[in-house]
Amino acid sequence: PARGRGRPVSPRAVRRLVEGLPTSDGAGVKLRRVIGQPLLDALDPFLLFDEFGSDDPKAYIAGFPPHPHRGFETVTYMLAGSMRHRDNRGHEGVIGPGAVQWMTAGRGIVHSEMPEQDRGLMRGFQLWVNLPAKDKMAPPRYQEFASGLIAEVRPAPGVAARVVAGEFAGAGGPVTEIAVRPLYLDLALEAGAGATVPVEDGHNAFAYVYEGAVETGGRFAEKGQLALYDRVGEVTAKAGPAGARLVLIAGRPIGEPVARHGPFVMNTRAELIQAFQDYESGRI
Repeated sequence: PARGRGRPVSPRAVRRLVEGLPTSDGAGVKLRRVIGQPLLDALDPFLLFDEFGSDDPKAYIAGFPPHPHRGFETVTYMLAGSMRHRDNRGHEGVIGPGAVQWMTAGRGIVHSEMPEQDRGLMRGFQLWVNLPAKDKMAPPRYQEFASGLIAEVRPAPGVAARVVAGEFAGAGGPVTEIAVRPLYLDLALEAGAGATVPVEDGHNAFAYVYEGAVETGGRFAEKGQLALYDRVGEVTAKAGPAGARLVLIAGRPIGEPVARHGPFVMNTRAELIQAFQDYESGRI
């Protein structure tokens, strides 16, 4: 295959595989942290990636009570169950299975994400995306899209892809106007089926396998593992004999200093201190 000026495109190699670590967040919600832990502190522009999932209400019922953010974006993509978002900028909505919310905190927002259920399975992903310095103090913005607004394409036999952000196989994701030009795909591969996904050169990319296993970039990634790719080439993935489900996420690196503590991500320690002062004084 070729891209651009007839230049051949090779599959991206996997630099390494990363295992998620069990932890908890919010008011004790049990989850698996994949980015934002000792094995992978960050992957510019991505600051955190969690998988949460349980059919035990005690593992999720306390949810994520009101808390502040400044300087980055939070992305929640649901596989099962429902979560209600509320914030101090007047946004409120419930996202159910297959839905996404992309919240740009900008200069500051206080929000909560609470379960809309007290039984059954709740499962999904939380992604944190950094903002460049020029956008860190921009007005907050909230995008929410129900499952039916996310395009699904079938680019090859045995392959289905939901396009949350970016473009793939002629479809565009509903999430728009994000600084790092993200690609966010939810891929379902039948046994032995393979997918090839163009990714912009220079962008960081990872795949997280949440069901089954895939052969990708010269490695074999199993359920609960993140495959971290090189920055050049396209991503290829072939499912094992049980099929596979995975999310593929990519974005343009920002390449700026990161000052990060708790719910705030800025460029300098002084900006970080100011964020805490602004929150304590009610200016967020």
